[in-house]
Amino acid sequence: MLESQTPIHHDGPDRDTGLSVTRAAPAPAAPAMPAARRRKALIAVPVGVLALAIGYALVGQSPAPAAPAPLPTVTVAAPLERAVTEWDSYVGRFAASESVDIRPRVGGPITAIHFRDGQNVARGQLLFTIDPRPYAAALAEAQARASQARTAAALARAELVRAERLIADEAVSAQEIDTLRATVRAAEAQVAGADAAVRTRQLDVEFTAVRAPISGRISDRRADVGNLVAGGEAGSATLLTTIHKLDPLYFTFDGSEALYLKARRAGADTGGEVEVRLQDETAYKWRGTLDFTDNGIDPRSGTIRGRAVVANPDGFLTAGMFGNMRLASAGERPALLVPDSAIVTDQARKLVYVAAADGTVTARPVTLGPVINGLRIVADGLTTADRVVIRGLQMVQPGQKAELRAGSIAPVAMVTAAATSLPVPAAQATFAR
Repeated sequence: MLESQTPIHHDGPDRDTGLSVTRAAPAPAAPAMPAARRRKALIAVPVGVLALAIGYALVGQSPAPAAPAPLPTVTVAAPLERAVTEWDSYVGRFAASESVDIRPRVGGPITAIHFRDGQNVARGQLLFTIDPRPYAAALAEAQARASQARTAAALARAELVRAERLIADEAVSAQEIDTLRATVRAAEAQVAGADAAVRTRQLDVEFTAVRAPISGRISDRRADVGNLVAGGEAGSATLLTTIHKLDPLYFTFDGSEALYLKARRAGADTGGEVEVRLQDETAYKWRGTLDFTDNGIDPRSGTIRGRAVVANPDGFLTAGMFGNMRLASAGERPALLVPDSAIVTDQARKLVYVAAADGTVTARPVTLGPVINGLRIVADGLTTADRVVIRGLQMVQPGQKAELRAGSIAPVAMVTAAATSLPVPAAQATFAR
């Protein structure tokens, strides 16, 4: 602890106690403020008062009005009016318009094969040869029996003629005449039976040459030369090969009940135009006609089977190929289109923003159709006189005004679902050709 520097004075004994008391000396007076410092202090007082007065005046005044915000700028355009064709999409496979299993009618060893595996064959072309010698021998035997039957029939007729001459002389009885006539008829029946046997053996000989029943592309052979094959009924006969007719081809598919009703009401359940694209193609280049729909809907799946005929003149297509098909659900019709990006979703509703002449933006509910090259078909809700906001949607709200800028609507090149591995939409549309 620091000691005090204040001087201590002894004033002598205390009058009350008689003791000697030491008293502190009074503190010295503060030195006088210099004149320059006093002048600065006097000047500082009015400056502070002035600052307070200015601050109070500023706080008491109302703020200056803010400048109005500029109107957002949006691009508007009238809907594009074009003729379109709407399609419904299906998935299916190609199938041969005719398909035949080649099986022999007679059995025996194969002696020759007259085609190359996979080649195109014509109707009636020779494919296999089965050893004909046993059947040729059976034919000769049948012919001999037929000759014998004809000889017996000729003898019976001759005896009947001689007997009829003796009737006038009563040399023969009526019973003998009846017997001879019956013998003739029996002999003629034997001739007919023998001739039928000959024709059967002739067919067997012909069946040893197995020919193509239709024109088309043949598969590989299932039996080589020297193999013994069985003939007869289809279930027991040996399968030799198959032939598929590939021009034209069938395209088979299953459609939902809803799509069937739509096509039925549009009159496109038969005779409608179809277009097909393969899994590695981006365009629908294969065209055909719907020629068959089944006579009932499958109650287990709720679908109905359909078939279209597709021309295949160069043989590029083959049975079993997968494809996406679209069916024209109606004829060409005019439609209004807007960019798909101009569609706004409000819960379950679809809207577009429409601008009035004074720039006021309103929301318009619309009914939509398929997309064509980035443009969405508007089935209901717009007219050609409307000006639709196509750019700047995020800058405006319904009921607000905006500065309008004129624009235009045109189709854009789109990447197809095949190139992007996206699922094909159930409904499509194209511009009318």
